[in-house]
Amino acid sequence: MTAITETETVVEFRGVGKRFGAMQALSNINLSVKRGEVVIILGPSGSGKSTLCRCINRLEVIDEGHILIDGKEQPLEGRKLYKFRTEVGMVFQSFNLFSHKSILDNITMAPRKILGIDKKSAEARAHELLTLVGIGNKASSRPAQLSGGQKQRAAIARALAMEPKVLLFDEPTSALDPESTREVLATMRNLAENGTTMVVVTHEMSFARAFADRIVFMADGQIVEMADPESFFTSPTSDRAKSFLSSVH
Repeated sequence: MTAITETETVVEFRGVGKRFGAMQALSNINLSVKRGEVVIILGPSGSGKSTLCRCINRLEVIDEGHILIDGKEQPLEGRKLYKFRTEVGMVFQSFNLFSHKSILDNITMAPRKILGIDKKSAEARAHELLTLVGIGNKASSRPAQLSGGQKQRAAIARALAMEPKVLLFDEPTSALDPESTREVLATMRNLAENGTTMVVVTHEMSFARAFADRIVFMADGQIVEMADPESFFTSPTSDRAKSFLSSVH
């Protein structure tokens, strides 16, 4: 086996296009994400950010091009697609927790049923992850007993429990109040500092500037520019990015 290095590509888009009827949602997307990299996708509403994110784990099916995970093409259907989705964690705007189950059960269900991990090991890992995301005392709670920020951190722990190769975040703080947003961003900051491979769609500019390895700016279904955060925020090269940044400051 070859040793895994941090220069290895985990996610690769090659000429990807996606349409919704007559609307071209994504056009000729070429993008690679390296292991341990935090790539943050910015852009105005309707620019294709969430669609790009959802294409990575095939929640949206692309119309042209290729998406590779660890050098392998996305499976089209069946058991291989099921397994593939276990390798790509996703945290949504809404938390998607099972309301009738405890937080511990929410986190251990997939590792036990899909990965075949025994109950004791799955629960031990779940307790570790709940401590990691700052809600170690909420294992026995139901989702309705948690704040929005706590629910989102539980959702992050649930995604991490599958040991994904890449973790996707689609506007994870958009439904949260400012205090909950700070809690969730602190958790994401911790993950970034620990080398988790992340693709993040967000409107949180301060987080993007502080913790992205690379900014991908999109408009009208296309990648308009890519740069390190300091370059993007201080000297964007495109008029579209300049206009966007002036509107959010």
